[in-house]
Amino acid sequence: MLNPNNAQLPVIAAPMFLVSGPEIVTACCKSGIVGTFPALNQRTNEGFREWLVSIEQSLEGVAHPGFGVNLIVHKTNPRLQQDLETCVEHKVPLIITSLGAVRDLVDAVHSYGGKVFHDVTTLRHAQKAIDAGVDGLIAVSAGAGGHAGTLHPLALLGEIRQRFSGTLISSGCISSGADVASAIAAGADYAYMGTRFICTDESRAAIAYKAMIEQSSAKDIVYTDKVSGVYANFLGASLAAASGEEAHPDGKPIDFGEELLAPEDGDAKAWKDIWSAGHGVGNIHSTVPVAALVDELTHDYQNALQRAADLVAKRH
Repeated sequence: MLNPNNAQLPVIAAPMFLVSGPEIVTACCKSGIVGTFPALNQRTNEGFREWLVSIEQSLEGVAHPGFGVNLIVHKTNPRLQQDLETCVEHKVPLIITSLGAVRDLVDAVHSYGGKVFHDVTTLRHAQKAIDAGVDGLIAVSAGAGGHAGTLHPLALLGEIRQRFSGTLISSGCISSGADVASAIAAGADYAYMGTRFICTDESRAAIAYKAMIEQSSAKDIVYTDKVSGVYANFLGASLAAASGEEAHPDGKPIDFGEELLAPEDGDAKAWKDIWSAGHGVGNIHSTVPVAALVDELTHDYQNALQRAADLVAKRH
């Protein structure tokens, strides 16, 4: 199960489509943060099961804070029930749900002591998840990579905390240890980092994808619904390189079965060639091993906390 006592840093490495695999999950866990991956990064349920076994074997006997799996709770995901049953069988410590909060899923995860954290972009989404009994809410704010909201993180965190006493996770433009400290100071229990972990040795992202992030800044991020039918943040240069051929026109129905489970030479090509990233890209300048990144983040986090403590001390 999730064990914050084994955490070096209050960070969850976000599950990223086509980027997160067993390698980054185990590296994160061994470094003292929560590693996660989307179930649909494996093309079949059998492959997904094999990944879980691989992660469990790699972490056997290792003190770590836990790992998680992202399940897309949408009627067009044909693997949802099968993947959920596999998660229950393997007692996955953390399930991160997106695009739907369902009481039956929460109950299934709670049956073995697991936790459910749900992505939300608005207070309305948050309330639905609270009503479904989730353990944590991931406040996906403006500036987050991938599917993101439009609210400022402080506004979203504050409004959610007024009605929710469970675990609160801040997502959006978090690239440094100081950013982690600011999220915790604002009332979050964890910081949710995605884009920064794309530029790690263990990430499955293409070399060109990592290089584009290292060369980009916030102004290069484009917020559009033309890739998946759901608004998300993407690297503008990758959209330009695709010349719009893989982007969908406005009004295309959302279909995650088609989008995420298509053959690699089919519609999933849009996700391979059009690359997601958040506003924090301007603070990312290198690709490093996960262990080195976590050490850097921890040092920066501790320095930020010390600066705050020093300011408080000067006023007394």
